[in-house]
Amino acid sequence: MYKIAVLGDWDSIFGFATLGLDTFPISDPEEGARVLKELAESDYGIIYITEALAAKLDTHIQKYADRQLPAIILIPGASGNTGAGIAAVKRSVEKAVGSDIIFNN
Repeated sequence: MYKIAVLGDWDSIFGFATLGLDTFPISDPEEGARVLKELAESDYGIIYITEALAAKLDTHIQKYADRQLPAIILIPGASGNTGAGIAAVKRSVEKAVGSDIIFNN
């Protein structure tokens, strides 16, 4: 069975531990890149990363974009939503179905 990890600043991720997810508080991008690589190459099927941390790890995240596992999903952090997570999901859906299915009025 695959595990689920959450990476980001402590204030943004501490609550996920109560749900049984493995949390990894990250204090700098170099540490984040190292932890992401370790998790992606182990038995983690889903890795949630705060949008703020993901912005600093974009090139590292892109290495896993075409792989089926792990699924790397951006989530808003305690500092707010940047829209990067929604944009990433939108790109994935467009890639999967071949068109934009989200209509903005």
